[in-house]
Amino acid sequence: MTYTKFMKQENLINGEWVHADNGKSFNVSNPATGEIIGSVPASGYDETQKAIAAAAAAFPSYSTKPLLERVGLLWKLHDALMDNQKSLAELLTVEQGKSITEATGEIIIGAAYIRWFAEEIRRNKGEIVPASAPDRRILVTKHPVGVVGMITPWNFPSSMLARKLGPALAAGCTVVAKPASATPYSGLAWGALCEEVGFPKGVVNILTGSAREIGNAIMSNPVVRKVTFTGSTEVGKELIKKSADTVKKVSMELGGNAPFIVFNDADIDKAVDGAMVSKFRNSGQTCVCANRIYVQSGVYEKFVTKFKDATAKMKVGDGREAGVEQGPLIDMSAVEKVEELLSDAVGKGAKVVLGGKRHEKGETFFEPTIVTDATQSMRFSKEEIFGPLAPVFKFETEDEAIKMANDTDFGLCSYAYTRDVGRIMRLNSKLEYGMIGINSGLITTVEAPFGGVKESGLGKEGGSQGLEDYLDTKYTALDF
Repeated sequence: MTYTKFMKQENLINGEWVHADNGKSFNVSNPATGEIIGSVPASGYDETQKAIAAAAAAFPSYSTKPLLERVGLLWKLHDALMDNQKSLAELLTVEQGKSITEATGEIIIGAAYIRWFAEEIRRNKGEIVPASAPDRRILVTKHPVGVVGMITPWNFPSSMLARKLGPALAAGCTVVAKPASATPYSGLAWGALCEEVGFPKGVVNILTGSAREIGNAIMSNPVVRKVTFTGSTEVGKELIKKSADTVKKVSMELGGNAPFIVFNDADIDKAVDGAMVSKFRNSGQTCVCANRIYVQSGVYEKFVTKFKDATAKMKVGDGREAGVEQGPLIDMSAVEKVEELLSDAVGKGAKVVLGGKRHEKGETFFEPTIVTDATQSMRFSKEEIFGPLAPVFKFETEDEAIKMANDTDFGLCSYAYTRDVGRIMRLNSKLEYGMIGINSGLITTVEAPFGGVKESGLGKEGGSQGLEDYLDTKYTALDF
């Protein structure tokens, strides 16, 4: 059990590992076995205020640290992640349930985000703008925003924090982070790694406990100048409202309802491969997974047959077992949500062609499930499934597919399979999504901006754009 090396049972506040002030804690369990793997502090409002004060005290010296020193710390952090990827991946699998292969990939891309922003901060340039008068210069400069509050989800508990820590630490910000209560250890591990590579005390603070109390403390404190959140649209809306009182910068990566469109001219084998990785990665518990699979009538039966055959071969089990491709859902409420959506669809005419029930392994395992004859009247056409349920819809024309794909409040990610270059350009223009994958079901990469439109969020993570949310822009008029 090498993962115990980074399995911290305390919170990191001002460079010290501490328990909650009241001594209370809560248990964390393995969703594959139900086994309690440990406990972490049930911190709240008071502990959060201490963490904010520590981050504020650390900000003046850290933000003015020579750029190459900050970059050097980030490089050390990248190397520490890569050197310990096996232990960190095991920890992630034990608390979250995903396969060890997926968990390892998450650690690697988290390290890649740290490396990317260590490089990108060196290209963070200001401007000298031409002035209207010959004796004036207009300077535009960029500066770290200050203390940043971070709230991260349970489905990617390591890489989601990487996408926020990387640009914040590169820019010179200090951090108060709250990982999800279901998967706190991967978040606390970041604190241990930052401490190990030499980040000054107070620069990175990690808290576990009451989401409401910690969130309220972060949102109400004027010292926190930016909040970055990944999670549900409902919670994101509440945080946006609360940010108004102190006019904080916010970046929100919220819910999705991704359409996956397969046209008659698509490479069907490639489309099936893309649907498999998009739909069933992390047991369907991703904000960018295929939520609605639209297939043109000419290839509908062929796609369904091949998709069913591929899905039936998936190995379900404890993520630590060799060859496992799908682990459990995070908890029983997630299982019940899938069952509700499935029942609604069947009641409205959908046909279950594979799976359709809880897995024989028990706990929160659910069979990879495919339903056909899906329609826009079914709940999953508007709601995020977040589980291994794949509904397949039939369409006739390109315009029909685009209309159905856009018929949602969300706009995070979409996918389409076609070999028609003109159609690809039309999809780029007409699909109302922040990200579009053409002939690919896995498009997340550190070099590109990750984020949505409509009710899927504000701001971007990754790419050069991911740095901007952690910087303030100043204009200086210089007369001489």
